[in-house]
Amino acid sequence: MKISVGKGSCGIAAGADKIFDLLNREAENIGGSAAVVGCIGMCYLEPIVNINSDVYVKVDEKGVSELVKLIRGEENNAARYKADKEELALLSLQTRIALQNCGVINPESIDEYIEKGGYEAAKKCITGMTYEAVIAEIKASGLSGRGGAGFPAWFKWQACRDSAGEKKYIICNADEGDPGAFMDRAILESDPHAVLEGMITAAFAIGADEGIIYVRAEYPLAVARLEKAIEQARERGLLGMNIFGSEFCFDIHIKAGAGAFVCGEETALIASLEGERGMPRLKPPFPAQKGYRNKPSNINNVETYANVPWIIRNGGAAFSELGTDNSKGTKVFALTGKIAKGGLVEVPMGCTIRDVVHNIGGGIQGGKKFKAVQMGGPSGGCIPAELQDTEIDYKSLAETGAIMGSGGMVVMDETTCMVDIARFFLDFTCKESCGKCTHCRVGNRRLLEILERICGGKGKDGDIELLSELSEDIKTGSLCALGQTAPNPVLTTLRYFKNEYEDHIYNKKCTARSCKPLLTYTIDLKKCKKCNLCVKKCPAGAITELIIDSSKCTKCGLCADLCKFGAIEVI
Repeated sequence: MKISVGKGSCGIAAGADKIFDLLNREAENIGGSAAVVGCIGMCYLEPIVNINSDVYVKVDEKGVSELVKLIRGEENNAARYKADKEELALLSLQTRIALQNCGVINPESIDEYIEKGGYEAAKKCITGMTYEAVIAEIKASGLSGRGGAGFPAWFKWQACRDSAGEKKYIICNADEGDPGAFMDRAILESDPHAVLEGMITAAFAIGADEGIIYVRAEYPLAVARLEKAIEQARERGLLGMNIFGSEFCFDIHIKAGAGAFVCGEETALIASLEGERGMPRLKPPFPAQKGYRNKPSNINNVETYANVPWIIRNGGAAFSELGTDNSKGTKVFALTGKIAKGGLVEVPMGCTIRDVVHNIGGGIQGGKKFKAVQMGGPSGGCIPAELQDTEIDYKSLAETGAIMGSGGMVVMDETTCMVDIARFFLDFTCKESCGKCTHCRVGNRRLLEILERICGGKGKDGDIELLSELSEDIKTGSLCALGQTAPNPVLTTLRYFKNEYEDHIYNKKCTARSCKPLLTYTIDLKKCKKCNLCVKKCPAGAITELIIDSSKCTKCGLCADLCKFGAIEVI
């Protein structure tokens, strides 16, 4: 009997550890054992258990007892936890390359990775290809950096190869910091050897003998599984001296970062690696010319390296056939927010936002109306529902005012205030700014102050124009991409949801009923049954004789939550 339990961070958070222990104990009683797998991407269904190829989802305490009966061969009701065909069909709507092994193999077993064709690409390169041929294959694939900028991977590899100097470095940027993004974390937790193999291949191509994975310390499970994967690769001679009996030598170590968002920028990342404060510097020189320790360095993110083994095994042309003319291959997205089926998906470039949100993500929670999607993280933009047929590629997204980013996709419904969303993301980028340049340090703080004032009911005439003008100045004057893109949430919400700004400023109303200072609570006496529960429970004592005193009301919303008759109106 084959038993596996999904133990990515999402599964563990849902209780997979306890489930695994119970099922493994039962499996041992019949002479077997349960296996660990990573996250398959259906995070909303965790904990997920696979028994003899049957998938059981949302396995709670009662579900475990039914699965135990199933293992014992006793009468059971395990079928009620079995995933239906519709749920499993969501996987068939995807094209999985970077995620091909996630949720399928044990991330702590190098043997299972090798059984799936692991390290064949590295062997093919090292024992049978020249570095020119490897770079040519990456060029033919059209692979671009998946960390956000979308810069051609082959060009960076070639530039690093052509740079003078015997010592060169391969660096993996695993400093994923976007709110709502967890693509890189899931790959590292579920298929760490794919990233290692991608780095080995890149190292051979550029002539590097040392690799560094810069991963945020907030990813303890990813770090632990990476450490184990590196140890296993060394034991098999896949890292270290004379790999595959060749003259090529390469090893990898891990640097745990403190979690600064700005360290996602490559020069800030390098500064952090060198023990300095993570602050960007002017380019050129680029890292390919003068990077870590002033040596030529190639930096790609986790997803980029995870694509490389597949490309080498199947050929660059096969990867290039997927996607659009300007955006090749597939892209992994983290679906979060008001989405019905949150988790990880991987789709070919060129599919639409509608495809991802509605066909794969199942639409909006509770049947509410789809309003917008935030793409590109805090530096991205908000794309309205009327543009949901926009193709997901670098050019099309840029035309909307958003960016591809690393792949975060935060879905919003009709209850989301777009002014407050802009305020939320500006608050994040202000806190994460390194403070090096004035436009970013001071300008974004001024943007945030204006947004906070508007959300607080104190907006005034001229604020919209000031937001727009200040945003453009910040984009033009900031040193790095953090500052240059930080105003994007403001500019896109002004572009598509200007009416909400006007309602906040001139009508002192939040149509989404999200900004508490702009809300008014009243009691509809026709619906009220005079139970006086609101009077008794109001923490501010603002309700007397079934009238809410707005001067005392703190807008906590407790009265509306408690009223069983819908008599409390929020306007």
